[in-house]
Amino acid sequence: MDQPNIVIFNPDQWRGDVLGHVGNPGAVTPHLDALVAKDGVSFSQAFCQNTVCTPSRCSFMTGWYPHVRGHRTMFHMLQPDEPMLLRTLKDNGYTVWWGGKNDVVPAQNGLEAYCNVHYQPHNILPMWDLEPEQKWRGAPDNPRYHSFYCGIIEIADDQDRYYDSDWANVEGAMDWLKARDSAAGPFCLYLALTYPHPPYAVEAQWRREIDPDRVPERRPTPSDWTGKSRMMQAIFERQHLQRMTEDEWKDLRAVYYAMCTRVDHQFGRLMQTLQDLGIYDNTAVFMFSDHGDFTGDYGLVEKAQNCMEDSLTRVPLVIKPPSTYGIEPGVRSDLVELIDVAATIEAMTGIQPNHRHFGRSLLPMLMGQSGVGRQAVFCEGGRLLDEPEAMERESTLGLSCPEDSLYWPRLGVQFEDGAAHSKAIMCRTATHKYVHRLDGRHELYDLQEDPEEERNRIGDANFTATRQEMQDRVLKFLLETGDVVRRPPDQRM
Repeated sequence: MDQPNIVIFNPDQWRGDVLGHVGNPGAVTPHLDALVAKDGVSFSQAFCQNTVCTPSRCSFMTGWYPHVRGHRTMFHMLQPDEPMLLRTLKDNGYTVWWGGKNDVVPAQNGLEAYCNVHYQPHNILPMWDLEPEQKWRGAPDNPRYHSFYCGIIEIADDQDRYYDSDWANVEGAMDWLKARDSAAGPFCLYLALTYPHPPYAVEAQWRREIDPDRVPERRPTPSDWTGKSRMMQAIFERQHLQRMTEDEWKDLRAVYYAMCTRVDHQFGRLMQTLQDLGIYDNTAVFMFSDHGDFTGDYGLVEKAQNCMEDSLTRVPLVIKPPSTYGIEPGVRSDLVELIDVAATIEAMTGIQPNHRHFGRSLLPMLMGQSGVGRQAVFCEGGRLLDEPEAMERESTLGLSCPEDSLYWPRLGVQFEDGAAHSKAIMCRTATHKYVHRLDGRHELYDLQEDPEEERNRIGDANFTATRQEMQDRVLKFLLETGDVVRRPPDQRM
């Protein structure tokens, strides 16, 4: 059988619950919903291995957990001696087209080893600030100042959209597919989009798609923070969002949902291009995000490295295999991890990686087998108390971390308070979640009675056995994944 084409559609910071087909009444995602109904499988319990961009991407591109090679910050990326899925595909005859974000290969190394085409769009509008002065933030005493809540993007009268890098990269991918020589062999198209990463901003046409009254309520803000992480509490105290009205929160969430609708539309256009070119059936499609977003849950926005709430750790994962696979389309509730993506692509392409990794092929679940998912999933992040190299002081904020920066509430804590930013590891089963921290508050939740993770049971004597079981799982996990042995072995003199 010919090797399938591969499409990796990778939006940034999309929560796993903002999908219509997983039962969210406020989500408007018709193209993903249609694909899952007919041709694909959505894993409703998929989890990332770190809750910020670079560590998560390094993990799913290698099949390694972040601790294996110390990928725990935005500034510790893959080195030339480390494996990487795109390079594996390229070395095995795939033409690799890469458009959008990097966040995985250091700037000093370049992308030549990882792709044949690194697409560079032109004449695009700025993505992050939307306007250099950030007038939408208001004055520093504005309750929305650190909220990332921009709202509606104003566009020119003669334009039908805000032409940012996401639009440019999606259209660049479609143009490349149309111009591609069909006899050139299999391809891998990697689209790493920026949306729905904050600021929360979207064109009016997408905001009109969302009914705020259908968007689920936010997870409650704790009245007592003693059960939550010090990082969450510190960010809450610095973001000062408690003065926002509930109507503002509802609109912020609606804007975020609309950002997801925008990306769903772009996904639909790409799928239509595959169909128009007659290559849809022989193309495997993987849509997933790197991590989630608080979006008002617990009174917070954005994310943080060592916070392990489902708002951040649970992500979308939708897979459409080639049509030759007799799958049962629909939603699967088995626990899976993003490192399983690489293993699944390797299984579909017949490629044997020359390194050991910890992903598991999802083909059995795609084919309808039940009870073959993971018993537990893991996520990790943070740093040692005396580990300045993991403070991310290389950020554009510089050492001073000015309070007028959008990211000051989080990065300021990372720069100043080692205890709040301490290393943490999450172990989550279908029924419980345990978070162990080197310094600070451990957490244990009964997800059956407390799915919103409000009541920390870590000190509850009724949960002693559960706590011990979860601790044993963490120890076994670290022993199994603490390192990898290189292939092939060295020669002795």
